[in-house]
Amino acid sequence: MMKLLLNFFIIMIISFVLLFLGVLLSMKMKEDREKLSPFECGFTPKFSARLFFSIRFFLVALIFLIFDVELILIFPFIPALTSSALFTSSILLFLIILILIVGLFHEIMVGSLSWAN
Repeated sequence: MMKLLLNFFIIMIISFVLLFLGVLLSMKMKEDREKLSPFECGFTPKFSARLFFSIRFFLVALIFLIFDVELILIFPFIPALTSSALFTSSILLFLIILILIVGLFHEIMVGSLSWAN
């Protein structure tokens, strides 16, 4: 029991020392203005280093993720379609696909997927 407590305290001391060193080493120095500039090569940039993020790209990525999750939801229905719960699993599968199609149709009607604008 004493050896277990000793090991616990040693682990805690090492953890706190590493945490303290990490915080200490990650602090930025105020005198280091080159590191605070967007580029470290020595010249002033012509444009901003931060570009605006396209919300359309985000929406397309979100729709892609939704269709990936949809595939994970559909995979368990494949064995269920051969079992005795054929009608129930067919209705649930139809509802999942219907909800996704309605959501995709809504995105098309709103114009979120048109890249030409």
